[in-house]
Formats: sequence, structure tokens, C-alpha cells
Amino acid sequence: MAAYFAFAAGDLSPATLVTDSGRHEIMVELARTPEARQVGLMNRESMPEGQGMLFEFDETRPVSMWMKNTLIPLDMLFLDEGGTVRRIHTNAQPLSLDIIPSGEPVRYVLELNGGASARYGASVGDTLEHDIIPAE
Repeated sequence: MAAYFAFAAGDLSPATLVTDSGRHEIMVELARTPEARQVGLMNRESMPEGQGMLFEFDETRPVSMWMKNTLIPLDMLFLDEGGTVRRIHTNAQPLSLDIIPSGEPVRYVLELNGGASARYGASVGDTLEHDIIPAE
């Protein structure tokens, strides 16, 4: 329960994942600094449904993620500078040291609970809207 309160106490802001099945509001915690990106969702025992973490990188570039010290399975949506989904990695395994590459240069990564991207009907080409992502 402590992990839930720690997550809920973070600064959350609304994002909208736009898929063929509709517009899905997700409350996201931002990871915009190197320190915040390094810690990410490590050591959290749970994450409420409908929430996630949005990583912003300083430039559009290939990125790699991993699940070191991450206790919950995650879906990772790799997004370009306009918020378009370029790659989806589903159900990343907790505590794995396997590298999860973006596959191409990206600017953002949205982490959701494992299985959430399928529930939203997310696919490559969908978009994420958020205040930090410039509107095209």
C-alpha cells in the first residue's frame, strides 16, 4: 500500500492516448530529469489502473529501458517527438536486466501496467497527447 501512496503523492497530469477504440485518459507522472528517468517505477509494488509514467528525453534519439528493481510488469510505448507511437513492448518482466530498445530514435516513453496497451487497443501509429508534447 505504501507504493500506491508514494505514486499517488507524485505530481500527476492528464495525458490522452488516442487509438482506434477511442480517447483514453491516463494520469501520468513525469520523468523529465536524468535522475527521475533512472529511478522510473523502480521499487513500487503496484500502480493504479489508468496511471502511468511518461519519460521525456532531452533529444530525439535511440533509447533503452530495463526492469532492474521494477516489481510490476509494464507495457512500454516508445513515442516520437510528435507523440506518435513508434514501438510497443508488452509485459516487460519484473526485475529483468534485459535491455528493451526503442528500435529507432524516440523522444518519449510511456510506461503502463502490463496489459494496459491491449486494453486501450494501442498500436503503432496511435498518438499520445500531453502538455509536454508539442501539438502537430
